[in-house]
Amino acid sequence: MRTVIFRSIAPYLTSLMLLFSIFVLLRGHNEPGGGFIGGLIAASALAIYGIACGVAPVRRAIYFHPMGISAFGLLMGTVAGVLSVFAGVPFMTGLWVYPNLFGVEIALSSVLVFDIGVYLVVVGAISSIALALEERDRD
Repeated sequence: MRTVIFRSIAPYLTSLMLLFSIFVLLRGHNEPGGGFIGGLIAASALAIYGIACGVAPVRRAIYFHPMGISAFGLLMGTVAGVLSVFAGVPFMTGLWVYPNLFGVEIALSSVLVFDIGVYLVVVGAISSIALALEERDRD
């Protein structure tokens, strides 16, 4: 299924899906959605790009090894939980700070750090599986 139309549309579709996955990740901080579904959308985008253009362009596009991305996400999730212990509250309790950037108050939390970690774990793990299957299928 490597038609000219699919190969032409895949980079644009991948870009839109990655942008939408980030929107879902950030929206899920306060509403349904979040790191897991955003990560699935991003991994699906990379899989579509891999099917259309091959595994090598996907590996060049993500730059880091997918399992390294997953490991960094796991580290972020752990750090988000440990931050609450240092604040004197139970493990994985959400902490918020409200910095002012250009006169606008922004709510940042350890929950967002955890969601980003989940996002990276899902993207790394699913992309690793998809790329391995695609490489095996091409041989």
